[in-house]
Amino acid sequence: MDVRPNPDPGRAAPEHSGAYLATALSLAVYSGVLTAWTVYGIRQGDGNAWDFLEGMFNPGASLTTQVLGPHEWAFTVACLVIAGLALAQRRVARSAALLSGFVLLAVSLREGLGLLDAAYRDQYRHDPLGGWALATRGLGLVVALVVLLAMFPATERRRGVHPSAPGAADDPEAWWRRSSRICGVLFLLMGLARIGWAVRDLTGVGTGHYLRAVVDGSVLGTLDLAAPTEFTTVGSVLALFVLGVLALPGRREVRGALLVFAALELYMTVRMVVWLTVTDFFNRSFETPGGALSLATTAYALAAMTSVVVLAGGRGFGPYGGMRTEGFRTAAVGRNGGL
Repeated sequence: MDVRPNPDPGRAAPEHSGAYLATALSLAVYSGVLTAWTVYGIRQGDGNAWDFLEGMFNPGASLTTQVLGPHEWAFTVACLVIAGLALAQRRVARSAALLSGFVLLAVSLREGLGLLDAAYRDQYRHDPLGGWALATRGLGLVVALVVLLAMFPATERRRGVHPSAPGAADDPEAWWRRSSRICGVLFLLMGLARIGWAVRDLTGVGTGHYLRAVVDGSVLGTLDLAAPTEFTTVGSVLALFVLGVLALPGRREVRGALLVFAALELYMTVRMVVWLTVTDFFNRSFETPGGALSLATTAYALAAMTSVVVLAGGRGFGPYGGMRTEGFRTAAVGRNGGL
């Protein structure tokens, strides 16, 4: 039990240090494997590392043949960041780690369903990299289970924060409730917009095929570690709605997940903006209603996800939403005339 007068409210309780350490190591190992696949793709392609770095933000610039896609690149960075926060025992890492665990579990279950198809299993046997790809999928499942089983019980109440008077300007609780509700509304509106575009896509491919591509890894007929558009679209809609609903009551526990997912969405949106710029889409966007609506959706996504990153970052507050140490020191001086 932490008996310091003002323990760091952003640090996990000592009894949860093992769970945070296991999470950090698991996510670090998995991100290392994804990085290895990325390096392999660069070496096998026609370009070099600089082409790859440019291609991370400009979809039409990279000459490399990549095994992974932009969602996997962003997820790799996210796992490294979460692993670092978990290694530092920061409580904000908990919800972010749970989010990554659910993502890995969904990917593993989708691949498991695909392996029920005999032809798809044969591809793993005959492809030179099939064994490595299958091992990566298996590792993802193990990491997902470790993270979820370790982090779910690691709940704790806030410590070391002296409550301010209700409605006070320096009340961290009131500030986070307002910010969290704004984040929740922004996420829910973004989710509704994604549903609208998903329904539009269904008219071209058929509902059955689209939904099967979401849950069955064998639909595409090829071995590919990069997630298809159907899976990432439905996954993002579910995450937006779940996190949005959890954020509306002002739950502190969801802060890390809000921050990480908004950052991932912001990266994908920036990448889309670059693509629209190099293809001169902006000058032609208002020629059709669909183009204007697409531009409006992209602009909203850019503004909304940037806002969530800023709000969830909580510039004036500690890493878990509590006032920083300087705030406590100032308050103590004001009450007692000295430390």
